[in-house]
Amino acid sequence: MAGATNADIKRVLSIQSHVVHGYVGNKVATYPLQLLGFDVDPLNSVQFSNHTGYKTFKGPVSNEKELATIFEGLEENELLPLYSHLLTGYIGNPLFLRQVGHILKKLRQANPGLVYVCDPVMGDNGQLYVPKELFPVYRDEIIPLADIITPNQFEVELLTEKEVRSEAAVWEAMEWFHQRGIKTVVISSSDLGQPGVLRAFLSQQNGPRLAIDIPKQGGKDLVFTGTGDLFASLFLAHSHGSKDIANVFEKTIASLQAVIKRTVASLPNGGNGPVKAAERELKLVQSKTEIEQPQVLLKAQRLN
Repeated sequence: MAGATNADIKRVLSIQSHVVHGYVGNKVATYPLQLLGFDVDPLNSVQFSNHTGYKTFKGPVSNEKELATIFEGLEENELLPLYSHLLTGYIGNPLFLRQVGHILKKLRQANPGLVYVCDPVMGDNGQLYVPKELFPVYRDEIIPLADIITPNQFEVELLTEKEVRSEAAVWEAMEWFHQRGIKTVVISSSDLGQPGVLRAFLSQQNGPRLAIDIPKQGGKDLVFTGTGDLFASLFLAHSHGSKDIANVFEKTIASLQAVIKRTVASLPNGGNGPVKAAERELKLVQSKTEIEQPQVLLKAQRLN
């Protein structure tokens, strides 16, 4: 491994949830990253039968000791220099999250150029997925270590402890992250667009401020699970080695929207009536071409 440069290595340690059935967490992140040329080593924070939006879910939650033990195995086999990226998503336990901070420091010792993409999964649409005890750990310990962060609007509010109800508030919140050393902040979706339009935002420290308007697909009450996880993995892949952040943003949204479009098309009545959780699972495998070759239809607006 001696002498390999970062550009040569494309391997992601991805710490997030695993579901047996369906596509969230590592199940939704792994395939797109592999299609886009990355080796992916998934380390699972939970192993559930399915995502938590079903009427029931079963399975074990991993604790920080199990995480430390698995990581020790990687370390003792001298595998840490092989990683170009750390990706984290759903983690439901504050001690497990704190352990991720220790892991990141060791990965950076082995490869100082390692890029950390943090998707701080905490909730959506005003509904929490995780205990409040995670907030200070994210805020004080994890976020200052990230290179790229991909929260949704609700997660931005939880982290900054300020409401984000206007575009001015978005850029203020972005500044909050930049002050903590995060170079690239992407709000993967917000309700700050026109009616029926989601608006995504991106800010780079001392760089561009961008927005993309995304027409909402399917019925007004239709929500998909795993779209944020998919967004973070696509953004990681496209940002690797790219100097054109607007293009990275556009390609990420293009593939995500293509997967959603294919999923909506598969629903009874195009998703305008009641839809079961299993029917709303993202049509990921069927969208292979759109992931490998994103067709950009929605362009980023530069706002500074």
